[in-house]
Amino acid sequence: MTYNEVVKSITPKEKRLENAIRAFVSGGIIGSISELLVSAVSPEFMLIVWIAIAAFLTGFGRFDDVVDFLKMGAIIPITGFAHSVAASSLEYKEEGLITGIGANYLKLAGSVILYGVLTAAIFAGIRGVLWLL
Repeated sequence: MTYNEVVKSITPKEKRLENAIRAFVSGGIIGSISELLVSAVSPEFMLIVWIAIAAFLTGFGRFDDVVDFLKMGAIIPITGFAHSVAASSLEYKEEGLITGIGANYLKLAGSVILYGVLTAAIFAGIRGVLWLL
């Protein structure tokens, strides 16, 4: 038996249909709750709610369990970003407020910010050129 055959035999089989349904339903529920919060209060409040939920779940070590159950429906950009910031902070908390939490606060999220801003600038430049034509 080759290495690839051994790996294939012990790798759990993915339940694609079940995962897709879970992601669709959980994403729909999260979207509906978000819409209710926006309508009832404000968009800012809705963002704060999801950031707080993701940060608390990360702090208690339960965020990955929730994502594992709800699949990708739970990884809306705001919760994923909050999770990465909270996880970076928790990982280095023993090193202190400045050299631990402060220095590593945006460690994982920094690349998202960098490439998000870079991509936005590129697309804005493309749009500007197209507008001139």
